[in-house]
Amino acid sequence: MVDSSWSARSLGRRRGVELDSAILDAALEQLSTVGWNGLTMEGVAAGARTGKAAVYRRWSSKADLVADVLRAGLPPLGEIPDHGSIRADLVVLCRGMRDAMISRAGTALRSVLHECDTVSADRFHELIRTGLTEPSHRLFLALVQRGIERGDVRPDATGAFVADVIPALMMYRSKVCGSEWGDPDIREMIDQVLMPLLRA
Repeated sequence: MVDSSWSARSLGRRRGVELDSAILDAALEQLSTVGWNGLTMEGVAAGARTGKAAVYRRWSSKADLVADVLRAGLPPLGEIPDHGSIRADLVVLCRGMRDAMISRAGTALRSVLHECDTVSADRFHELIRTGLTEPSHRLFLALVQRGIERGDVRPDATGAFVADVIPALMMYRSKVCGSEWGDPDIREMIDQVLMPLLRA
């Protein structure tokens, strides 16, 4: 049987990365359950089993804390190996974007944008740009260039508007229409929209 008083003393002595991680996990849990409006620094401290002062020493405001929670929680897209065709590469890219959007942090980010004030929303829109939109643009253009060199993408398919098509469609369908992106939907989008747009 574990001595609860010993456990409490041990938890109280956490420092550095271990405590930071516990606070971030507790904040993400609050975002997932009570949303932006319900999240409090006191509730996060209780969830992390630490004092409120420990939270405020690291993050001076709720917005600062939530920004770090979302930044740390969004899964990175990573590099995409050559699968032999632009279509196969795009399927992998779109699945990665879908997985980021439906991750706990991605879901929390969408909820936060609906609830928070305009100033905070601007900050979180920036997180979408740096954490999802810009990385997806870079990956998409790298895949297009690879397709051009392979000969299955037309040479002039490198414009910024072309790179906007995937995130625009995925975010519109997810945020505005409330639709989820299953693998069949991803393949249909690629076949009906992207392949005609990119085909050499």
